[in-house]
Amino acid sequence: MRGSASVTVLPSSDRARRAVLPVAFCLGLAVVLTACGEDPDEGTNGVGKLTAAEIDKKARAAAGTAGAVRLSGTLVSGGEAYKLNMRLKENGALGSVVSKNSTFQLLRIEDALYLKADAGFWSHADDKATTAPGTSDSEAAGKLGDKYVKVPEEDPAYKQLTGFTDMNVLLGGILSLHGELNKGDRDRIGGVRTIKISGSEGDGGTLDVSLEGTPYPVRLQRAGNGGTLTLADWGKDFELAAPSKGQTVDYGSRLPKTGE
Repeated sequence: MRGSASVTVLPSSDRARRAVLPVAFCLGLAVVLTACGEDPDEGTNGVGKLTAAEIDKKARAAAGTAGAVRLSGTLVSGGEAYKLNMRLKENGALGSVVSKNSTFQLLRIEDALYLKADAGFWSHADDKATTAPGTSDSEAAGKLGDKYVKVPEEDPAYKQLTGFTDMNVLLGGILSLHGELNKGDRDRIGGVRTIKISGSEGDGGTLDVSLEGTPYPVRLQRAGNGGTLTLADWGKDFELAAPSKGQTVDYGSRLPKTGE
């Protein structure tokens, strides 16, 4: 009988074990969205492949050319927490602001700023405010409550309140991440796939950027417990209309002080 080559037959258990290993490897990678044969950036706008700095640059550029946005969530400024629900565009804004003590609505059309609040908001007026002769604070509150009050540009409140309605100023301030930028995990917010970038490993704020379509900012967690804001309806225009005379009160050159 001729010599034959030696053939080693693996026990069935060894063959099964070797077959299982690649499968387990693929399943493990799938957990982090890089499953065998799959590209986590397939079907996206591709920004997930970029560096954190490049993603930040693209998100800012997209925000700068959008023309309009809806901003909602909590903003902490000067130790005061404000709950915002604002629609903003280049020539104005409308929406509501809720603080610890009050709720008020803002409407800005170009340089004209209108404030609408209930009588409780105005009842904080103090006797240092300039009021009409013989008009008490309670009477002023009743007059102004649930009416649009045109805020005089020379009033100190004008600059403060306009900050909530200026799209460029507001976005320029809140979209700034502090410290060295890092790229984080992928996520899904409101059904939209996103990629996270953060400053100083999250201590400088975290921004979710859309992986679908235009790479708009989708959600911002501000540094130092500065609040969390959602950004939506990018580029969707909306109508701005001045309130009628019957809805408007002209209080003169100064508003009552409200303690806000």
